[in-house]
Amino acid sequence: MQAIIQPFFDINTGTMTYVVYEAPGAAAAIVDPVLDYDPKAARTSTKSADAVVAFVREQRLCVEWILETHAHADHLSAAPYLKRTLGGMIGIGESIRTVQGVFKKIFDLEPEFQLDGSQFDHLFADGERFRIGDLDATALFVPGHTPADMAYRVGDAVFVGDTLFMPDVGTARCDFPGGDARAMYRSIQRLLALDPDTRLFVCHDYPPETRAPQWQATVREQREKNIHVGGGKTEDEFVAMREARDATLGMPTLILPAIQVNIRAGHFPEAASNGTTYLKIPLNAF
Repeated sequence: MQAIIQPFFDINTGTMTYVVYEAPGAAAAIVDPVLDYDPKAARTSTKSADAVVAFVREQRLCVEWILETHAHADHLSAAPYLKRTLGGMIGIGESIRTVQGVFKKIFDLEPEFQLDGSQFDHLFADGERFRIGDLDATALFVPGHTPADMAYRVGDAVFVGDTLFMPDVGTARCDFPGGDARAMYRSIQRLLALDPDTRLFVCHDYPPETRAPQWQATVREQREKNIHVGGGKTEDEFVAMREARDATLGMPTLILPAIQVNIRAGHFPEAASNGTTYLKIPLNAF
């Protein structure tokens, strides 16, 4: 059964959020939702998430899942807001525990912060099958960008997270804590081994000035045209390119607020005694 996919593009972070469903009035999943965040004022808003809410209500959808492909470093997750507003369970790959362990130390999080992924409603294992109403879905472990990335296959569509970008942009970086360019290459090969007509939906697009944002390419198009892995590039060629390129990249603008929120399933730390919620900025940690 083929899924209907409605994309939402956040121009500020280059992030794609998707609503995945069978038909109007049916069950649905939301993939990688964005909470708007102004880094200058440290102020959040729900404009992007509210566009998703409006669409879900217009189509009379019942949200069963809110799926995170990984703990994002470039945007804050709106998963808790969408869960409160629309329902659904927040899911992520089970290796989020590894990421939590790394960043609990970096941010010196409270002793009570658990490293078992219990902040999420469900932790997916590699190959785990689940359903979105009558749609069959499978979780695919694709580490490399982080040690916990998960792709989700729904029918003939796969939401690849930060493994592949559009063919003319290439692939995601692998230099975050726990990232691994060789693991990324092997994860990408797993995706490229799928049927050539499989639709791959990216989590981000950073388009060149010559085109508008895009978010969908087939496995065939990625095999043939991806500038980083297409055309039969070898693992060693990819690793050399990726490591050299990553060495030139600055940190994402929102990595410090985003990571410490997203490893909590999008929840904020408890408010201080004055009623204000605070995030930490570790100096010289990156």
